[in-house]
Amino acid sequence: MFDLTGRVALLTGSSKGMGAAMAEGLAEQGAKVVISSRKIDVCRATAKAINEKVGREAAIPIACNAGYKDQLEALVDETRSKLGKIDICVGNAGVNPYYGPMNDISDGAYEKTMRNNVQCNLWLCQMVKPDMEEKKRGSILITASVGAFSPSTTLGTYNISKMAAIALVRNLAAEWGPLGIRVNALCPGLVKTDFAKALWANPEAAKQAIARTPLRRLGEAQDFKGIAAFISSDEASWITGQALTICGGTDMFR
Repeated sequence: MFDLTGRVALLTGSSKGMGAAMAEGLAEQGAKVVISSRKIDVCRATAKAINEKVGREAAIPIACNAGYKDQLEALVDETRSKLGKIDICVGNAGVNPYYGPMNDISDGAYEKTMRNNVQCNLWLCQMVKPDMEEKKRGSILITASVGAFSPSTTLGTYNISKMAAIALVRNLAAEWGPLGIRVNALCPGLVKTDFAKALWANPEAAKQAIARTPLRRLGEAQDFKGIAAFISSDEASWITGQALTICGGTDMFR
C-alpha cells in the first residue's frame, strides 16, 4: 500500500522540520522528491540524508524562496527538467513575520503574510496543474494550521491566512476534481519545529500546551511522514477538499 514508485514530488519549505519529514516519507515509498527552501546548503544536506536513508538517489536539492513567483516558476521548471512531470505537490513554505495584536500590525507584515501563505500557494498550484491534468491524476497538499479554527490575540493575521489557505484548497478541489486532481489542507497543531519555537521553547508554555492535548505531548516533525505518503497515494484517491487536523486531539471534528 501507499506505493509511490516513479512519482515526482515537489515540496516547498522542505529542507527541515515537517517539510523534510514529509519528503522523507514520500521517498521511503518510492517517490523522487525535490528538497526546496531558500538556503541551498541546507537543501543539499537534507537531500543527502534522505538518499542515504533510502539507499538510492531519491532526493535532489533546488533553492527557492517560495514568496516570489519567478522563483516558483524556476523551481517547477527545474523539477520537470531533472525529474520529469510532477505528480505530487506539497506547499509547506509559510511565514509569520508578526506576533502581537492585529491593531498594531503593519501593512507590510499583513501583506507578506497573506501573499506568502495564500497567493504563493495558488501560484504553485496553477504551475503544477498542467502536469497533473495531463496524467488525469495528482495530489496537492497545502500546509495550513489548526490556528485557522480559532481567534488569537497574538497570531490573528497568521490564522486568517491559514483559514484562507483552507478556503483556497476547497475551491481548487471543487474546480479540479473532474480533472482527477485532489487538493487537501494539512492542519498541524503545535509541533516542535524551529518555525513554532516561540510557542513551545518556554518550559511553562510547553507544559500548558501538553496539558491541553489529549495525547499529552507536542507534535514532532516525524508525525507527518505517514500522512503525506497516504494522501499522495492511490489509497487516498477519494479524499479531496479536506482540512486534515494532525494535532494530538486538540482540534477534534474540524
